[in-house]
Order: sequence, then C-alpha cells, then structure tokens
Amino acid sequence: MTTAATADLVTAARAAGRGAAAFNVITLEHAEAITAAAEAAALPVILQISENAVAYHGGRLEPLLAGAAAVARAASVQVALHLDHVQSEQLLRAGVAAGADSVMFDASRLAYGENVRATARVTEWAHGHGVWVEAELGEVGGKDGAHAPGVRTDPVEAAAFVAATGVDALAVAVGSSHAMTRRSARLDHPLIAALRTAVPVPLVLHGSSGVPDGELRQAVAAGVVKVNIGTALNVAFTAAVREQLAAQPAAVDPRRYLRAAREAMSGTAEHLLRVVAGEPARLTTAADRA
Repeated sequence: MTTAATADLVTAARAAGRGAAAFNVITLEHAEAITAAAEAAALPVILQISENAVAYHGGRLEPLLAGAAAVARAASVQVALHLDHVQSEQLLRAGVAAGADSVMFDASRLAYGENVRATARVTEWAHGHGVWVEAELGEVGGKDGAHAPGVRTDPVEAAAFVAATGVDALAVAVGSSHAMTRRSARLDHPLIAALRTAVPVPLVLHGSSGVPDGELRQAVAAGVVKVNIGTALNVAFTAAVREQLAAQPAAVDPRRYLRAAREAMSGTAEHLLRVVAGEPARLTTAADRA
C-alpha cells in the first residue's frame, strides 16, 4: 500500500465527526509500534517526525523518514507521514523532497505579524508543492508559550490568522501542555466549540498525552480533529525498558527490552487511536498508572 495523504485522513475524520490520531516517531520502534496499533484497531494513523527528533538523529531527517515510510507502505491500513513543529524552512523543504506531504510549520515564537508573514510565505510554497500545512498562533504549553496555564487562543485572532496565512489546519491553545506524564489536563470545551465556529479549517490539539480519555472524546465532539500524541508512547516505552532491565540486570541484547518497549507503545497507541476515533477503549495506559 502507498502512504496516505494527511489531508485525506483529516478531511475524512472531520466529515465523520471523529478524530485523526497523529503520533510522534523518534525511533524505528515507534513507527512499527504505532502502525501495528493502527492495524489492530483497523484505523488510519499519522506518523509525525518533529524537528527535535531530527536533531536527535544528528540533523539527518532522511533515514528516519525513509524507515517510517517503509513501515507505512507495508501497512494494511492508511498511514500518512507528517513533519511536526518544523521551524527551519530548509528542513521543511528537505522533508517534502524526502516524501512528507504535510507539515506543521512553527513560527509561534515570532511576534504575531512576523508569524503571519513567515507562515504565509511557507504556505504559499508548500501549496505549490501539494503540501498540507498546519500552524499555530503561539507556542504550546511546555515550551514557554500560549498553552501555559490560563493562556487560550482567541477565536477572532485565530480566524484572522487563518485568513491571512491560508493554512490548512490550526493548532489551538485550549488547556493542554506538551510533555505531560500524567493525564490530568482539563480542556476548555466551550472555547473549542467557539474556535470551530470561527475558524474554517480543522483544529489540532497538541500535548494530548496529558489529556484523559473523557476529555479527548469531548474535545473531538466539540471540534478538534487532529490529535497529536507523543509523550504517552515514551512513558510506555520507558516503563517497559525499566521493567525488563530490572528483571534481567545482566541483559545486553537490546532486542530483549526493545521488543517489550515496542509492544507497550503499541498497546498505548491502540488504546488512544480508539479513544480519538470514538470507539470503546481497551486498556489503561502507562500514563494513567503513573
């Protein structure tokens, strides 16, 4: 199967009134775990690679993206490839050349006017190359910005931003925060509904690992479409590795503990895929147990 287009998965989810889950990929095990979860749930999924993940791999995007693409092509369900929180326009272009068909361009650290100009410029280029663009007004919580406690996206400003930039989706600040290891966030659901009314493009929720199942379901019902998840997989991964190494302190073969880590991530991803899609949950995640 060829890789799917992020635009198609998000459009279909929006039309069906469900969410489209997007999981961050750091290693090949992440891509394998997420895709196996999507196959088990019989649901489409978005694999996304962030600029931070590229930096971890020595600034080389192509090997990780190529590996994720190979896993995606072998899947029995639709799998799309997305670039997440890209600030470098050079990296964005390299990612598109390497096969990504969508990007979250992050100019949120700039002042509003500069953000608009940079995002509009990138969006014009991306649309000329058939690339779907997500952006945001301010930084997501955990990164010193607009999703810090009490900070929220203004619907009027959001509508103006989308009109001025031409982006295809907008990440909004409604109470979530990056890198949460406990699922304790409470979202502003009336604000999500107001943003859905004000903004003509799909809404994206970043920092979803810290959002409980019920809150995620409500967010999708209120208007969120694309749901980004990263830390929840890493919580599951790390817990499994710790458990394996504690039980086998003399182990040196990474396949022993990485297999367990991959399986743990897959279980968490399948659970969250079902939640975001509005299906019955199957398990309690490692983050819930933390």
